Amino acid sequence: MYIHLGHDTVVATDRIIGIFDLDNTTVSKITREYLARAEKAGDVVNVTDELPKSFVLVRDPARGSGQRLYLSQLSSATLLRRAEQGFISG
Repeated sequence: MYIHLGHDTVVATDRIIGIFDLDNTTVSKITREYLARAEKAGDVVNVTDELPKSFVLVRDPARGSGQRLYLSQLSSATLLRRAEQGFISG
């Protein structure tokens, strides 16, 4: 199954490590540092032209880090519901 993250971006649900709300998770200094390191390493893909509301951490063996992080304009609740329902398109 695949989940639509925004714009023309879909990822396989079996590769998703986690779906996170940006407002809640960026309160933590550790999360902010992780996001900064991921961006510096080139592991962040912004799939929105708007202010992102969530990020999705995905296993990506092709990356040196083994992970890719997608910023999405969709809420974490919407993305979670899509993943649970097998929602494919936006």
